[in-house]
Amino acid sequence: MSNSIIKVQKGSLGTRFSNVFKSSNQWFHKTPERALEQAYQAALAIKTIEDQRFGGRKVSEDAPQYSPSVLECFIKDVERHLNTIKFKLNEFKLTRSLDNSGNIEFIDKLRFIDEVVDKYQYDSPGFPLSSDDSRFTSENKLNNGKSNDPSGLSPLDFVEVQASGEMFKGKKSGTLPRSIGRTFQKIQTELDDSSEERLMNSYRASRKKTKLAINFLLLLILIPLLSQQLSKNFAFIPLVEHYRQTHEVTLFLNPEMKEEALHELKSYQEELQMSSLLYKTPAIEAEEVEKKMAEKAEEIAQDFNHRSSEAISNIFADFVGLIAFALVIAFNRQGLAALKSLLDTVMYDLSDSAKAFIIILLTDIFVGFHSPHGWEVLLEGFSNHLGIAPNRSFIFLFIATFPVILDTIMKYWIFRYLSRISPSAVATLRNMNE
Repeated sequence: MSNSIIKVQKGSLGTRFSNVFKSSNQWFHKTPERALEQAYQAALAIKTIEDQRFGGRKVSEDAPQYSPSVLECFIKDVERHLNTIKFKLNEFKLTRSLDNSGNIEFIDKLRFIDEVVDKYQYDSPGFPLSSDDSRFTSENKLNNGKSNDPSGLSPLDFVEVQASGEMFKGKKSGTLPRSIGRTFQKIQTELDDSSEERLMNSYRASRKKTKLAINFLLLLILIPLLSQQLSKNFAFIPLVEHYRQTHEVTLFLNPEMKEEALHELKSYQEELQMSSLLYKTPAIEAEEVEKKMAEKAEEIAQDFNHRSSEAISNIFADFVGLIAFALVIAFNRQGLAALKSLLDTVMYDLSDSAKAFIIILLTDIFVGFHSPHGWEVLLEGFSNHLGIAPNRSFIFLFIATFPVILDTIMKYWIFRYLSRISPSAVATLRNMNE
């Protein structure tokens, strides 16, 4: 009886082993179908985001209906699904030889996946961008003309080439140092046959973005400046002077202009008297002095009339310049993104001592010991530019509050962001301040 129990147990163990083997074999043979299905579901998720949120178009930053934070969430979701597609397609390709069914659904699903991934890939179909691969730009996409922008760059391309110090910002630290992972990734990239092409594509994209950023910066400076000067000299000044000549208006816009005119006329009278005494010339008759004073008063009146017209024109011309500035930003979002990327690159690629030097220089200029004098000169110049009498109380109140606010913002930025991105720069800044 004991022998029969042993036989039953051996038979039961063999049956279990056979069942486990069959289940494992079936699971292994279904790996291609399972991997492709998971990649297909990820592609469907991307397509759903495009249809429901972006009108069936590619997920990009050029979507005015969403805020930058919402767009960042959508971009992160797309990148996560693209990483899933990349991993599952590689798994499908490796295990595809195990399937001999010739299922036609494979072709349909692969075609759909390729259609979705083609919008975001940089190389061959079915090889989507990962979070690290996103630094390389799709040169094929640029050459094929898929972008409607004349610069040849799509809105998401400005997320791809990042500053070297910004690549690992916000990532959580793992159990192993990130330098080890970067070393293995570098070796893997160097062994990849397509790494050279990707590197060249990345360089070309970076060069295009640098040119686009510089062009945008020039446009951002020149167009508002030219708009302000041209509208002022050819439109507003002639109109204002014509109005002032045809209507009875005050000659001086504020009391300070009147005092300045009186001081200039009095200085001219004293200059005539000093010239007569210094050079021993005959005394000028009262009628002659009165005539010269009248001529000088007329000259001063014309000068201040033109200055008043120019001050009034500055208000309208500055408004036109602000509109031109806003239009340049509104109609060139890609240039703005390229300029931001360039500034980030320059900022994060600077050495710690250079960062500390720039921060100290800017803070000393705007919130340092001598900065109140600079703010006073700027505010008085701005008041004269608009023809407004400088208000000393407002200037002192502004100097007492605004630099303090700037200093607080700068300290918060150093504490909140710079200490996390570059702790050594913060230490260098502290040592230089001491």
